[in-house]
Amino acid sequence: MLKNFSYPLEQDWSTDEIVTVTTFYRQIEDAYELSQGVTVDALLSAYSAFKQIVPSKSQEKRLGKQFERLTGYSWYQTLKTARETSKKSVKMTIGG
Repeated sequence: MLKNFSYPLEQDWSTDEIVTVTTFYRQIEDAYELSQGVTVDALLSAYSAFKQIVPSKSQEKRLGKQFERLTGYSWYQTLKTARETSKKSVKMTIGG
């Protein structure tokens, strides 16, 4: 079941930046919520675009913690799994 979350966003981001960041957040959500997960390429591409908006590691960690607190989904674990898998897609489960 897909849920509605309030994403952690910065007030000074433009509309395009918000779209880019929420696209990444949606990829993380989909990795947990969709039965097929997400493709590794789409996830890593969305993360790369996200890093253009949020280049700071400290800001990334802060947003990641806020996102996980709101959703229960870890983008750190999702990205780690995507980078380590030989499969074309990633399917995450909470707590695993």
